Amino acid sequence: MHNTIPNEILNVRQVGVGFQKAQGEQRVLDGVDLSLKKGEIVGLLGRSGSGKSTLLRIIAGLIRPTEGEVNYCGKPLKGPAEGVAMVFQTFALFPWLTVLENVEAGLEALGVPAKERRERALKAIDLIGLDGFESAYPREMSGGMRQRVGFARALVVNPTLLLMDEPFSALDVLTAETLRTDLLDLWNDGDLPIDSILIVTHNIEEAVFMCDRILLLSSNPGRMVAEITVPFPHPRNRLDPAFRQLVDDIYAKMTARPAADAARKAGLELGSWLPQVSTNLLAGLIETLAQQPYNGRADLPEIAQSLHLEVDDLFPVAEFLQHMGFAELSEGDIMLTHFGKLFGEFDTQERKQLFAAQLVRTVPLVSRIATVLHERPGQRAPRERFKQELEDFLSDEAAEETLDSVINWGRYAEIFNYDDQTEMFSLEDVA
Repeated sequence: MHNTIPNEILNVRQVGVGFQKAQGEQRVLDGVDLSLKKGEIVGLLGRSGSGKSTLLRIIAGLIRPTEGEVNYCGKPLKGPAEGVAMVFQTFALFPWLTVLENVEAGLEALGVPAKERRERALKAIDLIGLDGFESAYPREMSGGMRQRVGFARALVVNPTLLLMDEPFSALDVLTAETLRTDLLDLWNDGDLPIDSILIVTHNIEEAVFMCDRILLLSSNPGRMVAEITVPFPHPRNRLDPAFRQLVDDIYAKMTARPAADAARKAGLELGSWLPQVSTNLLAGLIETLAQQPYNGRADLPEIAQSLHLEVDDLFPVAEFLQHMGFAELSEGDIMLTHFGKLFGEFDTQERKQLFAAQLVRTVPLVSRIATVLHERPGQRAPRERFKQELEDFLSDEAAEETLDSVINWGRYAEIFNYDDQTEMFSLEDVA
């Protein structure tokens, strides 16, 4: 630990981020507060659209917020700060450099002399369990080993604050568990040259397993809606009933609708962002819920474990089923509605017909595309026509994602056809 570092390493006050669109400001983060003290591991947990990675980049000094302030070690943050290091999800290594050269790269940028650079890099490589691989190139290594290089590169600068952006999500389950446990062991033994860790994750179990506190962000825009203290000492037992109960409680918080949302119609609008959810996942979740032992109702953590789904995979599917009227979410449970039960009983063609009817009724963009195609003499319309309409409400990337989602659902439901080469919607060959 760094003795001269104040107890409060990070203080974020009323941070917001937004950008202007034709229909008004699109908010990414709104009024976010958080603090981080010496000796803490704090998790940022939220669904897609919660702005958690954006917040991490603001704290790293890579993005300036629209409003609010960030204080690091008692001083306003005005850009990348000394003593802040980041580990990314996708390794971000230089493929033409060896392990040793990759780890040395940050020190070289800081102007550290060659001899000291080499000594510190070798120490970090040994610490993170890569001794013997100094001369290997990233292409020769597994994903887990490449991520260890990422950790070594972050640790070699002896950071006060280590930021981690979903650092285990690109790894297979066993590799992620090994690396997660090794990192915690080093932290708990006092071997890591850092004072605090802030980790962005979409994995509820990971947050409960690693963190002292968990900060829960809502979505669109991201707001801090809960702070959860994790009371368990390390090492933690995932099978402990108290551990499982806390995981269940967090699932319930993440599926709870704010009072303002509950008071208004829980429907989608034309400019709503739509998630990338495959029809196979939608159908698979309904089929699983309809069968034994669930009989139409299941605990979300249990169904996630059964289907090997992470929270970012499960929630969009479950929530879209709710939007379509196939399911209801409450207190961390998911229940099939009358339409959901019918879908589970129907054959393939009957399912498509029911899905089409619900899709047109509940997703305004699908209804809009179908209406435009029916009204046009040639029953054709370019993708760009709908993309421009969406960009009045959404970012370019979100508009593209939303159109891709609608295309997949519309094709499955046989509402319209789409030619990827010409980027044209049509009613041709639609049953």
